[in-house]
Amino acid sequence: MNKVILMGRLTRDPELTYTTNTNTAVCKFTLAVNRRFAKPTDEVKADFFPIITWTKTAEFCSKYFRKGQMVAIVGRIETRNWVDQEGRKHYITEVIADEAHFAEGRRSSEAGAELFNSAPSVNVANGEGMQNTAASSGASNGFYAIDDEEDDLPF
Repeated sequence: MNKVILMGRLTRDPELTYTTNTNTAVCKFTLAVNRRFAKPTDEVKADFFPIITWTKTAEFCSKYFRKGQMVAIVGRIETRNWVDQEGRKHYITEVIADEAHFAEGRRSSEAGAELFNSAPSVNVANGEGMQNTAASSGASNGFYAIDDEEDDLPF
């Protein structure tokens, strides 16, 4: 199975083009995804993934995504190679996105664009940081602290 889910910030505005033969929309951008780190004192490192979207998804990304914005991508990894004019072989690994989603609110997105290189990373996979952050401000990044009693859950 070849499926990838990434969440990160756009490093530049998406570039929309159309294929010459079929006039199909193609949108390309790069997504910076923070790595997890062992200690809070460690330097934040990121991986940069080239993303390609097609047709309606490409038009959506071009219209609504901007540099610095946090987005989530669902797709697959593809590799390709080519030989340049000098006879050298080149390889590239890209993510072909089938789905593209906003991963933060508009205000957070605008702040993220300003603080692109210094945005903190929070580990929400195991709930770390959610309770304290949400309790101090009521809500942070769309997360709210809730009791885990079954009677109080809305579903």
